[in-house]
Amino acid sequence: MKKQMRANEATFSPQAYKTFSGALEAFFLIECPQLGGFSTRRVLVKCILDMVHQFYPETSHMRAGQVLWPTVHKNEFSSYGKSINQTKLQPVILDLVRPEDAQERAAGKKLKEVKKEAVARLCKQAYDQEGCLTGAELAILLKISLTKVSQYIKEWEIENKEVLPRRGSIHDIGPTLTHKKIIIEKLFIEQKTVQQVSRETKHSLPAIQRYISTFKQVLLCKQKGMSTEEVAFAIKRTVNLVKEYEAIIEEYKKKNYVMESILNMEIETQLEKLIKDLLDGQMPV
Repeated sequence: MKKQMRANEATFSPQAYKTFSGALEAFFLIECPQLGGFSTRRVLVKCILDMVHQFYPETSHMRAGQVLWPTVHKNEFSSYGKSINQTKLQPVILDLVRPEDAQERAAGKKLKEVKKEAVARLCKQAYDQEGCLTGAELAILLKISLTKVSQYIKEWEIENKEVLPRRGSIHDIGPTLTHKKIIIEKLFIEQKTVQQVSRETKHSLPAIQRYISTFKQVLLCKQKGMSTEEVAFAIKRTVNLVKEYEAIIEEYKKKNYVMESILNMEIETQLEKLIKDLLDGQMPV
């Protein structure tokens, strides 16, 4: 019996290695012997298999109109000198075309509104799957110009008073004025709590702290009669960034908002406590 079992093992065991993972192990052993021993190769093979399953999932469960799209992971922040090949990617499934799109067009809905809603939908779907789309990606997916993408995002955010989760707003890349304005308005004008604003705008507490601090600094400097260049030098920010905050201040003045009351609001204290609690593990991320 034992002899027969050994014979069966000798005959059939090699067949178990005739798989993609087996081919990978053999490749590393033959072509990359410097990588290490058996355990190291198994770990590498598992990582590669996980990535293959993640980036090339079975499409049988995908609906017509859906597309698999690799984008930047929503927790992957940029830094000076960091290129895209050093950035963690996240594949997401997006509803590029919905069944109701044809019905809405047949009912007379304008193409602009369809595209605008698609921009918002794709941003939210990517974020819900741990991804974070850029304006360039939206332009490619929807076959429109980057200028149109920016226009649709701005219009949608103003109409809905909500920040769309995208690389420019979540990771604070590029000239995304709208999300700064929405955050400031929710805090100072609507007087919502910092936690509410953080949830609604999908911004971290430190990011909100940075916006509020800069906004108050610019406001204080403008009240002292300083020029844009002087403000930029004083608070160590770019002239373009200062101009963004100046535009918000001018709009508030036209609406007769009392600037002094904004300066006196103690939002920073609330932020500092929340950030401290977060670092101490006393509140959920």
